[in-house]
This record gives sequence, C-alpha cells and structure tokens, in this order.
Amino acid sequence: MRPALAASAFVLSSAVLALGVVGCEGRPRPADASGTEAPRKSGPAVAVMDLSGGLPEQDKAGLFGVSGAKKSFDEALRITTELRDDKKSVGVMVKLGSAQIGAARASELAEMLAGIKAVKKVYCHADALSNTTLMVAAKGCSSIWISPAGEVEAIGLAAQVVYMRRLLVDELHLNVDFLQVGKFKGAEEPLTRDGPSPEARASLMSVLTDMRASWVESLATARPKATAELVEDGPWSPPRAKELGLVDEVGYFDEALAEVKKETSGVRERVVFGSGADAQEGDLDDLVRALTGEAAASGPIALVRATGSISMSAGGNGILGGRGGIVEKDFNRTIAKLEKDDAVKAVVVRIDSPGGSALASDLMWHQLMKLRKKKPLVFSVGDMAASGGYYLACTGDYIFAEPMSIVGSIGVVGGKIGVGDALERVGVHAETFPANPNKPGAASRAAYESPLVKWDEPTRARVLESMTGVYELFLARIVEGRSTRGREISRDKVAESAEGRIFSGKEGKARGLVDELGGLGAAIAKARELAKLSESARVAVVQGKSGLFESLDPGGGAEESVRATATSPIHLLDRVAPDVVPFVTSLAPLAEGERTAVAVPFALTVR
Repeated sequence: MRPALAASAFVLSSAVLALGVVGCEGRPRPADASGTEAPRKSGPAVAVMDLSGGLPEQDKAGLFGVSGAKKSFDEALRITTELRDDKKSVGVMVKLGSAQIGAARASELAEMLAGIKAVKKVYCHADALSNTTLMVAAKGCSSIWISPAGEVEAIGLAAQVVYMRRLLVDELHLNVDFLQVGKFKGAEEPLTRDGPSPEARASLMSVLTDMRASWVESLATARPKATAELVEDGPWSPPRAKELGLVDEVGYFDEALAEVKKETSGVRERVVFGSGADAQEGDLDDLVRALTGEAAASGPIALVRATGSISMSAGGNGILGGRGGIVEKDFNRTIAKLEKDDAVKAVVVRIDSPGGSALASDLMWHQLMKLRKKKPLVFSVGDMAASGGYYLACTGDYIFAEPMSIVGSIGVVGGKIGVGDALERVGVHAETFPANPNKPGAASRAAYESPLVKWDEPTRARVLESMTGVYELFLARIVEGRSTRGREISRDKVAESAEGRIFSGKEGKARGLVDELGGLGAAIAKARELAKLSESARVAVVQGKSGLFESLDPGGGAEESVRATATSPIHLLDRVAPDVVPFVTSLAPLAEGERTAVAVPFALTVR
C-alpha cells in the first residue's frame, strides 16, 4: 500500500488579490528589418506595472518550457524592490484590471507597494476591485481609480463547501469507503456527509475569523473610511464607492495615466512588468538553460518554487491527464544539485501546496533534510502549506508565512469510491475468486483496491491501522524537522495542532508551526543572514522542471507533464475552475492506487 497526501475539493469565496509588479527596462527592439532602433522618448517616466494578467507563484511555461512573460510573484518582489530606488521613474501606475491573486500574496504585494509609496507616488487603476485587490490598493496606492462600468466587490469573506453524499450514494449508488485519523480532518466529508461535522466547522471558522481580522485591520489602517460595515456590505457602484471613500476617482485607464503624468511631471510611460514590458536581457540564456535542463541562474541564494499538488509523477498516465505540480523526481533532482553546488550558500523554497502523495512528500522531506545539513534552508509560505505542503515546509530552518496564509492540516484520510452497487442495478455483477478460498474474508482483502467491491469490516480495520501509521510518521517527521537551531519540539506539542486542524499564519506562529510572520522578501533576508551574506547577495531562481532533452526521454518525469491535451479532464477543469485544480489533482494518487491521504480538508481559495 502506498499512502498519499491529498486534498478535497472545497472552494472558499472571499478575497483574491491582484498583485502589482514592476520589471526592469530591457534592451530596445529594432523598429524594422534593417535593425534601425525606433526613437525613444527621454525624460521623467511613469513606471507602469500591468497586473491585469494576474500574478501566479510560477508563470506557465511556453515553448521549450520557457516562460513567455516575466510575471511571477518572485519577479514582482525583485522588480518592486528595484523600483523603489529607481531614479528613472517619478511615479508608478499599477494596472489591476480585474485580476485576482491569493490573500497571502495580496498582503505582501500591499507591503511592497507601500514601500514604494513612501518615496514616490503610486497610483492604482482597476476595472473591478475584489476583497483583496481593494486591500492592495488601499495599503499600497496613493490614489485609487476605477472604471465607470466597474464595481467594488467588497463583500466580505465566506466559505462554501459542496457536499456530494446524496448524489454519490443515494442517486448514483456508488460505494464511498473513506476513513480518517484526526477528528478535525474533515477531508472526506464532502463525499460522506450532507453537511459539516462540528469539528470541521470549528476548524474552518477559526481560520476564517483570523483571516477576516487581518483583512479588516489592513483595510481600516490604510484607509480609515473602509470600515468593516462598508467592506462587507458591497458590491458598490463606482460613484457610490467614491462617495463612501473606498476609491478616489472614476475614469478609464488612459485618463488615470494622463492625470498621473500631469501630477508627477512625467513625460512618458515605461511598462516595466506584464503585457508590453520591454524584452528581458536573459531571454536567450533562459532558452539555452531550458534546452539543457540547467538551473535558471547561479547565485549564492537559490530560490526554488514548489507550487501545486504533490505527486510521484506528473500524472500523464493517470485518469486525470497531465497535471504538473510538485513532481518528486524533478524536485529531488533540483534539491540534490543545490546540495552539491558549493556556489550556493543558502536555499529558499517558496511553497504553495495543498498536499498530494505521501510517498512523494516523504522522499522529498528526506532530500530536503540532507540539504539542510549542509546549508541554510528557509521556507516561505504563499497562500497555503497544508498537509503534504507542510510536510515539506517543516524541514526549514525557518518557516515564514503571512497572517492570511494557511498552514497545518496534519491528519490522515483515505479510501476509495466503488461502483459495484451501481453496476449491480444495471445487471453487471463482479465476482472475486480468491486463491485461498478457505480463509474468511480472503476475497474482500485481495480485491480491496478494486472499485467493484466494498470493504468489509476487517479490511476497514486494516486500512485504518495503516492510516494511523502514516499519521504517526507525519508527526515524527514534523518533530524531527522542527527540531533545529537550538529549537526542540515534542510529539505531544505537535499533536496539539494536529488531527487535521488548519490555521492562519498568525495562529500557526502562536502554535510553533511557523517561525516568523512575513513574506518572500523576509525569507530571503533570513537566508542571507544565516549564510552570513551581504544584503545585496544575488538571488537566483532555479527552474523546478527538467530541460527539453530530459523531457524527451520516455523515462523522464518531466515528459509526463506535457501530455495534458485540450480534452483532458484537468485541462478542461483548468479553463472552467482553475482555483480547484490543485486540490482535485492532490486527490489523484487515490485514483491511481494509493489508499491513504494526509489531506488539507478544504480547497481554500481566498478572493
């Protein structure tokens, strides 16, 4: 039996943030085939950060695995840091569009923009503001504009869970065999109940309460008129939002940009991030590295992105089709290279994951612990490091999380969905022939992975025993991982925050699951400190995927990640409900032979 870490599909409707970022000016492009460069305006510039396309933890790769545009979150951090002291720009214009991003990234983005605002004007324009983009604009911008036909969707945070027991059992007559270790886990409840258990409700409400407190405080501190009553009572039309003091002006983007130029005496705009930004100097080098599979760059601080569900392979042969995420083979290859590279003095892992395969998580845990013995290892939590995601994060010398990050979910769930009863109703019968017919229950035990038969009670007891073993291993890994740099933690102390409970980053710190509240920038600063490097020590982003040559190898893990076709279930789900994909794919190991999961109980997406 191969255990798995997975997550149930639950969606939280609340705040999604659009992140503002900036990029550096690249080389000029030729105006025509002759190679003559187009004339460029000179003089004071307004830097334009186009975030309308969103700001993911890791941008989707294009041809040969190379990202088409530099618009990932870590790139945003780097560029906004540079922009703060950039003498070329007299002001900053953040184009939010209708973009969304997770609450934790929203919080750090607001801090980054506030840092720029302290030295120069920062203006925001949005076509529509959500809960979290309003938070970003309120804290990070000197003036907020919104399109005339837009809307300020300040509606408060809420969670929504879909329960499917009646459909699966009463209507489709499927056999839903699921067990859990940890009374707060709740990961199987959408499949086995018609509503939440008291324990699952308490765990979810605790996180929501913490997240709401951080959100409301951030808004009210930055914009006193943004009281809890106003920001939870929308949506507001642009004129009404202006009247209430939630925005400053109503107008189109070009009108806002013209006003910014006027107020800052800027004579031109310079797109530094997102669509329309100048070409980056390293594009050709990136292509070469993608072909060879080498790291993106070299530097004393290596930044590794770990985003999505965790799996042994990318799932190209699975029933869900290629799903990507954090693939054990690719991830461990990267970590092993960094461990042996003497030029790398410290490693920062940016993690945003609901979990996945337990086997993959434990193998990666082992590789990360080997690296930690040789050089500092710091984790930065994005929106979530839950279940398998926290399994990896506990290896860090330090764990950083935002107050609105989600951590924990230390518990176990496992099971299968059977179709035996449903097939019986339409005249299809499955008979199991055990090789040892004299042993009671031999047929049920030998066919326990089959979707055609139910579990009998002895089999359920044996599965629960195995799950309990995975739970104890999970606790032991956290105890060992968190016992570092003079810090010791007992199993009993970890158990107090286990049994499947989830926590906000703030509560996670109070419980010792997180070391410091802060974002990626703070994690990088800590890595420099631990490695005794200067504040200007270079940070190199390491690509987590293998190169093109390795991806063409039928035995290579990366090869599987390119198989998701336009008709695969995951591709279709990504187009309809992309926020649910990491949580659905984290369950994929259960559909591929793994029976035990350490799963985040809900697919929490804050908007």
